[in-house]
Amino acid sequence: MASHVFITGVAGFLGSHVADRVLALGHRVSGCDNMLGGYRDNVPDGVEFDETDARDFEKMKKALAGVDVLYHCAAAPHEGLSVFSPNLITQHTYNSTVATVAAAVLNDVKRVVFCSSMARYGHQGGEGGVFSEDMPARPVDPYGVAKYASEMYIEIMARSHGFEFAHAVPHNIFGPRQKYDDPYRNVVSIMINRMLQGKQPIIYGDGEQKRSFTFVADAIQPLEKLGFEKHAAGHTVNIGPDEEFVTVNHIARTIADILNFKLQPIYVPPRPQEVKYAGCSAEKARSLLGYKTTVSLKDGIAETVSWIQARGPKPFEYHLPLEIVNDKTPDTWKSRLI
Repeated sequence: MASHVFITGVAGFLGSHVADRVLALGHRVSGCDNMLGGYRDNVPDGVEFDETDARDFEKMKKALAGVDVLYHCAAAPHEGLSVFSPNLITQHTYNSTVATVAAAVLNDVKRVVFCSSMARYGHQGGEGGVFSEDMPARPVDPYGVAKYASEMYIEIMARSHGFEFAHAVPHNIFGPRQKYDDPYRNVVSIMINRMLQGKQPIIYGDGEQKRSFTFVADAIQPLEKLGFEKHAAGHTVNIGPDEEFVTVNHIARTIADILNFKLQPIYVPPRPQEVKYAGCSAEKARSLLGYKTTVSLKDGIAETVSWIQARGPKPFEYHLPLEIVNDKTPDTWKSRLI
């Protein structure tokens, strides 16, 4: 039976891919975006699109009329920037959740799928650095706080008002449709965009930070199940590969190899509060949702390179204000060096 699915952030990277999948399943799809972090041409044909800010409670009350399943993908997912623009990041991450979910309650939405973040975990696990869902949330930056606060808010509202929820915890998703002219986030896309312009990648710290990078196509199947499978309700689930736990330096070398680019990275001081090791345990996703990795890191990067090449490299757009500028603010942002 077809459902009416609403996606916040539908012009964004992840939201637009979720929309593709839900449309392919035969559901009605509508969505909103304030265009803070997306491209208008990301919105798939067939989506009933409204350029509305998810923080606007009155507009969200109208937008969610008749909706069965809500995917809340909208946020300002700028983890490093959140230390220097905490008000902006909190407004677009936590406050958007408060308004959207309250509107969902008023419209009797049956299930809310929240796209959280691995930033919820903070520094845990030592050099192994693998995060599992049974670890306590210990965020170390305002973005992680906003995401975890959103999780808690949704759970409180679900208990109070009786809707189902599920929390997805994506790990460093990358791929086509990502905003590659954003200087504050998306390390894979930033590096590709710079190298296509003949510029060396900028790396914070020593580049030995380790991450589990998730190609976007592999994130969609578990997100689909979190929205529609009965047994998935009430769960918090990591989404990401645990086969490849790699450094930022490795990412730079991989992109350079694909582009046949002579790599000489520019190393700059570390960003405050950046987590050194942030890996993903996919055990729960495998057992609960049948998750598996189908695209290797190298193949995913190659596909992302091809997409950015086809669109053409772009100058970086410093579209978000720095609220705190002091001696701790990265010069890359203060002086617009990216």
